[in-house]
Amino acid sequence: MATFEQFNLPKSLQKAIDELGITTPTPIQEKSFSVIMSGRDMMGIAQTGTGKTFAYLLPLLKQYKFSITHTPKIVVLVPTRELVVQVVEEIEKLTQFMSIRTIGIFGGVNINTQKKSVYEGSDILVGTPGRTMDLALDNVVRFEDMQKLVIDEFDEMLNLGFRVQLTALLAMMPKKRQNILFSATMTDEVDAILNDYFDYPEEVTLAASGTPLEKIKQITYNVPNFNTKVNLLKHLLATNEDMSRVLIFVNNKKISDMLHESIEEDFEGQFGVIHSNKSQNYRLNTMASFQEGALRGLITTDIMARGLDISNITHVVNFEMPEEPELYMHRIGRTGRADATGTAISFVTPREEESKVEIEVLMNTELAIEDFPEEVEISIKLIGPEKDRQPIKILMKKPKLTGDGAFQEKSKKNKKVNLGGPGVTKKKTHGSVNRNMLKKQAAKKKKKK
Repeated sequence: MATFEQFNLPKSLQKAIDELGITTPTPIQEKSFSVIMSGRDMMGIAQTGTGKTFAYLLPLLKQYKFSITHTPKIVVLVPTRELVVQVVEEIEKLTQFMSIRTIGIFGGVNINTQKKSVYEGSDILVGTPGRTMDLALDNVVRFEDMQKLVIDEFDEMLNLGFRVQLTALLAMMPKKRQNILFSATMTDEVDAILNDYFDYPEEVTLAASGTPLEKIKQITYNVPNFNTKVNLLKHLLATNEDMSRVLIFVNNKKISDMLHESIEEDFEGQFGVIHSNKSQNYRLNTMASFQEGALRGLITTDIMARGLDISNITHVVNFEMPEEPELYMHRIGRTGRADATGTAISFVTPREEESKVEIEVLMNTELAIEDFPEEVEISIKLIGPEKDRQPIKILMKKPKLTGDGAFQEKSKKNKKVNLGGPGVTKKKTHGSVNRNMLKKQAAKKKKKK
């Protein structure tokens, strides 16, 4: 079995590793180490929760040489302020026996306070693209001594609209530098930036983005609408004591607030909610409460949770199916980490059936369908976005449809399907979806990518 001893780390760094009680590097840490040590540019493709932060920190800290300068030699760019805080904490754990100054900069706080921190000097700077660019334009953050650039969650940065800030920062940085980039997926936009700004980066791939995670049990429930989803979630939480550390994903801020309000009725004070409208202090305090076990669960969006290292998650609930199939992998990857097992539960309405099919095509796996609990009330009350979508008489039906309907018989749930084949014209229906047709469409879309 591989150990950190094989990396031949400096004594101060190895001592920090020993203090943390970790002995075995993850696959991405093993694969990345020699590439980063060689000085070549690297593009790492790996899911959240695979140990990416230590994958770049260990070789960079091994190479680090002390010099009396006040400007950073290593710059780490990440998409969110929460991730800045997290990465700074990880660096401080590893450098507790080294003479290295680390600072984190991000928006949403007084810029003058952060200017003061930058002026005091740093060896490693961790920041979001927006605040880093603001301080660089003011000539507060300077890059003349910079040797290494790390960009983590590269694809998510571009999804969040940081392309302008990233390209502006790259233009300000020294051309002679090593670039280390991590992304969960290789999109066309990521590829375009690589071609324009980086020097033939060597690709290190942990696993294909659609590879199912073996230690995670994945199940789905066919549910007609939002309020029935709330009823089902409450039922699962009330009857399953194993759901002790739960991460609940929704697609937008409005739904997260609506869900939190509904959950509070039966589980007062047990769940927190974080999204971009919440203040930074509120979000950090809520995250800390969840991490410490004071909260049973957290309701969040993909943007807020991306990249965050939250330990010991027992269950991930996709209250809404993600808008991109790759996001499903990021979500469920929050559980089943290290040697633990986990469960991913997805609630699927008829209009989300196509999203589910695209996820199945991506993973080349069909998701198991659980019988809808008879004791859970099926609500006929619709929220705004649902009112014009389907007739109420369809929503009221129990999920026992047969054939190619959105709700299938239990005997059909594990039947193999043809995930390939030529594309067909997309046809929308009211609550009844031809699964084979959707799978062919999704397979064709995947092939085009």
